[in-house]
Parts: sequence; structure tokens; C-alpha cells
Amino acid sequence: MARIFITGSTDGLGLATARTLINDGHQVLLHARSTERAATLDQVAPEAAGIVIGDLSSAAETRNLAEQVNAHGLMDAIVHNAGVYLSPGRVATPEGHSRTLAVNVLAPYILTALIERPGRLIYVSSGMHRGAGNNLRDIDWTERRWNASAAYSESKLHVSALSAAVARHWPTVLSNSVDPGWVPTRMGGASAPDDLAMGHDTQGWLAVSNDGAALVSGKYWHHRRQRNPAPEVTDNDFQDRLIDKLAELTGIPLF
Repeated sequence: MARIFITGSTDGLGLATARTLINDGHQVLLHARSTERAATLDQVAPEAAGIVIGDLSSAAETRNLAEQVNAHGLMDAIVHNAGVYLSPGRVATPEGHSRTLAVNVLAPYILTALIERPGRLIYVSSGMHRGAGNNLRDIDWTERRWNASAAYSESKLHVSALSAAVARHWPTVLSNSVDPGWVPTRMGGASAPDDLAMGHDTQGWLAVSNDGAALVSGKYWHHRRQRNPAPEVTDNDFQDRLIDKLAELTGIPLF
């Protein structure tokens, strides 16, 4: 039996992952953005290890969320599932960051740095990361004209590279990123063509499986198969420059 924390587990892939792991006998710590969102977990909450609450678009709430998780004890695995998709404009967070960057990249970075180190880390990415630019100078979109698709794609490139950097620097942790596919969730939309069950299967498998195939690190996955990510993901220099930028934006060192 494993102890797993899943961000963004009130609906969509996060909730599906949580339900599957709970049904398999694991202890799952759920996460909701607010107490109102937590109330939607009434059916699954009694079987969960608990619920922690925090808005990942706020750095202060994200820091507090890390404290809440640590209060529950060491996790065996953490699934960084929460994310925002195509924002029509550059919505600013309380700290002035782009909400897309804050939720999709800064929050996983902060939680990775502040939560007691688990044995496994899984970061939900997207195949759209392959279309992202690799210039790290304006990742917060303070100078460029806002482009929702480009901002989302960049955020998924960055979280994939974060996963690979963690794998390189923390050899005792299994760190991987996953492309769940374009699946019919609230984020993906009802017309999404990919398989919903397969969309959350790989995250849960990497979190708890003792299959040899799952006991690897620094990989990029789609439907339990290793795929080749964009070259920047596995580029050590790009990883290091990204980590330096995230440390600068958050004020929190990772390595």
C-alpha cells in the first residue's frame, strides 16, 4: 500500500487517478483549490487519506499547501496533475505572474522544493510541449503579446524539463513526465478524441507499480510507453537555465 498525493484531484484526470488508486487499496491525499471545491469530493473523501486545500495560482497558498502535505507525513509518490489550459488573456496571480505559468510550472516547482522528498514524482505534461519555443527570457509573458496556446505549450515544456532535471539531480527519486493525451475532461472538452481511461492510467502506474518497466526515471511517457520529448527536455543546459529562472521567480532554490 502506497501513500500518494495528487494535485488537482477534484475532477478530471486527477480525480480519476485518485479513484483508481483508492480502489486498489492505496492511501490517497486529495487536493482542492478551495473549500467549495473540496465539498464536491463528498463521495470519494471518506475513503481518502485526507484533503488539503490551496489555490496553486497563489505562491503563498502553494507554500501553505506544502506544509499541509508535510503534516500528513511522508508520501511515497506525488502526482503533479493540476493545470490550466487556454487562458483567453494573461490573468495575473497575486504575485503578478501569469496564471498559466503559476499553476502549470511554478506550483509544481514550489511543491517539489518544499514537500518532503517522496520516492516517486510524476508530472503531467502534454504533447503540445513539442511546439513550444525554447527562449526562457520572457516565460512570464510580461513583454510578449499574449498567446494562449503558446503559453500553455511552453508551460508543458517547462514542467517536462523540470521532471527531467529532478531525475538528474535526485538519483534516489523516480521522476517522470506523462502526456495523458487529449481526453474528454472539463479541460479537454467533450469532443476530445483520446481515451479517458488511458489518460490517467500511466500516472497511477508510475506512482505505485513495481513492474521493472515503471521503475525508471527521467522519462517521458504516453499510455505506458516511453516517448521522445522535445530535445530541450533532456538538454542539461536548458534544464539548468530553467531551474535558475524558476528559483529567481519563486525565491526558492531547488538544488
